[in-house]
Amino acid sequence: MKKFKITFNSPVVLGFIFTSLAVLILGFATGGITNQLLFMTYHSSLLSPMTYVRFFTHVLGHGGWEHYIGNAAYILLLGPMLEEKYGSKRILQVILITAFVTGIVNYVLFWNVALCGASGVVFAFILLTSFTSFKNGEIPLTFILVAIVFLGQQVYEGVFLQDNISNLSHVVGGIIGSFVGYKLNKR
Repeated sequence: MKKFKITFNSPVVLGFIFTSLAVLILGFATGGITNQLLFMTYHSSLLSPMTYVRFFTHVLGHGGWEHYIGNAAYILLLGPMLEEKYGSKRILQVILITAFVTGIVNYVLFWNVALCGASGVVFAFILLTSFTSFKNGEIPLTFILVAIVFLGQQVYEGVFLQDNISNLSHVVGGIIGSFVGYKLNKR
């Protein structure tokens, strides 16, 4: 009988998920203080170096188990396939770009709203995944349908629901995933 072994098949995705889990546990242990200090972006002084750190680290923080599990499930489902196709470096770049852009957008447009969570990264991964079979000169029908379903839902919910969810971060993440998917697969 052949032995099976567990492999660390997707270092960036697994590192992101385990780091986010540690941040969530730390947030519970500190009563949310660490999220406010390190893992949540909000309108703070541009003279504070932490403002710039939080533009990136807010994707590691989550508001609770449900929030974390929802994001982690999608990231674990889509991330390894994307990391295998595009490489660890590219996936890390997608995560960092998405974090930075969603952090900046939230800072500029929503002065009174704090943002935490990896939902923007999830939507970047969802749209990036729909480009995996992209060929130059073609637009995959799966991309069009995913864009309509996921982004359409976010626009609808952003306009008609008041649910404490940053739908704009989802849309921005989806745009980043679409752009990166197109650029990477155009070659």
